[in-house]
Amino acid sequence: MVTRAWPDHPDVVEVLRRPRHDLVAEREVADGEFEQAHGPFRRYRRRVERTDDGWRETTEYRLVVPWMMWLFAVPVRLHLGRGTGRGTGHPRRPGTIGSRTAGMRSTGTPWWAPPDRLDERQVLVLGLLAAASMSSAFINTVFTQTVAFAADDFGVGSSGIGIAGSVVRAGIVIALPAAVLADRIGRKRVITFVAWAAPILTALGALAPSFALLVASQAVGRPLGLALGFLIAVVAAEEVPRSSRAYAVSVLAMASGLGAGLAVLSLPLADLGVGGWRLVFLVSLVWLPAAAHIARRLPETTRFEQRPIEPPRLDRRRFAVLAVVAVAGNTFVAPASFFQNAYLLDVRQYSGASIALFSVATATPAALGLILGGRFADIRGRRRLLAVALPISTAFIVVSYSVPGPPMWASALIGGFFGSVAYPALAVYRAELFPTGNRGRVAGLLTATALIGGIGGLLAAGALLDGTWTYGQVMGLLAIGQIVVAVTVLAAYPETARRELEELNPSDAR
Repeated sequence: MVTRAWPDHPDVVEVLRRPRHDLVAEREVADGEFEQAHGPFRRYRRRVERTDDGWRETTEYRLVVPWMMWLFAVPVRLHLGRGTGRGTGHPRRPGTIGSRTAGMRSTGTPWWAPPDRLDERQVLVLGLLAAASMSSAFINTVFTQTVAFAADDFGVGSSGIGIAGSVVRAGIVIALPAAVLADRIGRKRVITFVAWAAPILTALGALAPSFALLVASQAVGRPLGLALGFLIAVVAAEEVPRSSRAYAVSVLAMASGLGAGLAVLSLPLADLGVGGWRLVFLVSLVWLPAAAHIARRLPETTRFEQRPIEPPRLDRRRFAVLAVVAVAGNTFVAPASFFQNAYLLDVRQYSGASIALFSVATATPAALGLILGGRFADIRGRRRLLAVALPISTAFIVVSYSVPGPPMWASALIGGFFGSVAYPALAVYRAELFPTGNRGRVAGLLTATALIGGIGGLLAAGALLDGTWTYGQVMGLLAIGQIVVAVTVLAAYPETARRELEELNPSDAR
């Protein structure tokens, strides 16, 4: 509940007694009483009452955002308190700076909220998908974070690490049936299965008696985590409104960052002694409660239930364009992320705790980049954002592999921030450009295609690093892939911001 006292001023009273149209659309049910007509709250009522020295506004509400309530609780409370005024001070009205009503927002949404007003179902789905994103990201990160320690334990060199990363990524073939099944039997059933299976199979890495068997266990567990990840993107695109799809991707990417961050924060367990890296794999089991929550509450998407009976033909031109971007981009992104710990461990002589600190300190500010990038992509468009953010991100990441000390930390932070700004705009295309009947299949195929680029980048990086090349030289060479991405986006990608999926895919509208 939010209670606020306001002075008795005509402009103040006019705003207070007018239905809100921001996060929530209100309707008046009695004199001075309003309830939610459309919005994200499970329960909502606002009352405006006259007092001896002014007016009192009381807003009672209940907002449920599974697994992400901590992120939105304070911003929502502050927004419902109507802006920047404090206590019983004078509120302000938009557009009348210095007047007594500046700051009382009755229209529009705050910068941290989606451009569209979400309803309770959409908020529920987004929260559950965020939980799934955290699980998926942890599972997709844990092997990358621990492989350098496991390789030292088993006596494996850089080439072996590169081959191991390639084998684990090649396991994507295991995830492709999940993509096909999601288009046939539904998103919910497949997501529920992989949400349970992925953490359990990943945790088996803790029991691996050899490096080969460790790689084998992750070649099954990690692809299931990837399947969870690309199906999350499909559900998000099908459930959120047209002007908030990139925003949804940004929120889910931020949740992914938290899941990956937990893997990083678990890394000091590897410093506990020989075989300490095994404990990090056991942490995978913390995502089983999320699987149980998803199984109970995630609904099937409305678009899947209303899909045409016959699946449409795959648009090969669109797929080819997105496949080029997936391959070229991951030729750089996969080695840049996979070899970071090995670089810090071998070149900069960092410990597990120091690597965890570096990862958290340089990656945490990227969360703001995700929100800003998602909102910009939805309001202003995807293509121009990518044309600027991708080159900046790539350049600074290459620099981070070339310099020591504070410049390394600063360049990694800037590169990560601009990479996060670009991510929502780039990722949302995969679900937007294909119809419901093959959206899951395409998501799986594009993930597999991206991994092909990643495998090529990993093998090339491992071979060059075992030769005479430095990390900076290798990353500089592989950065050519990001140039290909930027050129392809500008030349061949359509602008999809603020367009319905049925407009982008006419076969779904028939």
